[in-house]
Amino acid sequence: MRKVKQFWLEPSHELSEDHLRKIAEEAKPHTIILPKPLTGLPVKVASPVDGGDILVTFDITTAYAAKDRGVPVALQIAVKDRNDLERISQSLHASPDYLLIDCPNWKIIPVENLIAEIRRRSKIIVRTRSFEESRTALSILEQGADGISLAPDHPSDIIKTRDLVLEEPEPVSLSLAKVTSIRPIGTGARVCVDTCEGLLTGSSSQGLFLVEGEVHSNPHVNPRPFRVNAGPVALYLLAPKGKTQYLWELTAGQSVLLVDKQGRTRTVDVARVKIERRPLMLIEASVGSDSVKTIVQNAETVRLVNRAGSKSISDIRPGDEVLVRYEEGGRHFGTRVPDEMIIEK
Repeated sequence: MRKVKQFWLEPSHELSEDHLRKIAEEAKPHTIILPKPLTGLPVKVASPVDGGDILVTFDITTAYAAKDRGVPVALQIAVKDRNDLERISQSLHASPDYLLIDCPNWKIIPVENLIAEIRRRSKIIVRTRSFEESRTALSILEQGADGISLAPDHPSDIIKTRDLVLEEPEPVSLSLAKVTSIRPIGTGARVCVDTCEGLLTGSSSQGLFLVEGEVHSNPHVNPRPFRVNAGPVALYLLAPKGKTQYLWELTAGQSVLLVDKQGRTRTVDVARVKIERRPLMLIEASVGSDSVKTIVQNAETVRLVNRAGSKSISDIRPGDEVLVRYEEGGRHFGTRVPDEMIIEK
């Protein structure tokens, strides 16, 4: 289960109280930073003025006094150079609940240093101005900051950032399918997606096979745990937010949905898509009375996932069981239409 990150919001000081209430209800931040406390909001309020849920201050003496009164403190510090990093270490003697970090010339290195030095001693909340900055801050050093405080240049970034921080990855429901046929079919253009766990692909959006990343040792080639040999360009791929797309449509920088055998998911960005002509294998399987198909490269390194682990397509035989995502209904431009009748052979 992923660690819950903090989403703080710093709206414009010019907004009316009614507008602030509306933003708090729609954006659902953990905390909203205001010049002075405002009662009746559905979220915590942080403010440099007493009376809020969290006191925001630059002053270490004020931080000490607030902590003595039992008031949570967000110590605000600007990071411009290495001396500021040393000052932050000293400020931890005040035991602030949060360090609200402002990097005027936003850089990754200062935040990396903070995370490495301060993690678990105080929660690091990085002030950001955009969705892109927020996404970077939350992933630095893999673990990322404990949260971000968004002071948006563009209001449209608020909801995008909220979804980035607060939305839990949707698990995928996987079913067992019994292999009924496996046979070579000739040569075609297959897609390798460089990015792990596995990808769900198939000839029909109704039945997607879980193809494992190249994580196993092989006498002929080193493991490539970053790679999924996903199949021909025309196969469907399960994408984030429950949509599908063709493997042909993938490019570097796009997001894909990685899935493990428990159906747990996470979203990652594609580093590279590699398309080459290779010999292919057609695999057919049954889910109840329904048939599902996929095509993969005819190579020992391509493995389909089962309950016990995975099996190379060179070892799969009729009667073996593999994991698939099966659903009824059709798709229109990648969006599910449950009642639509589509036949894909």
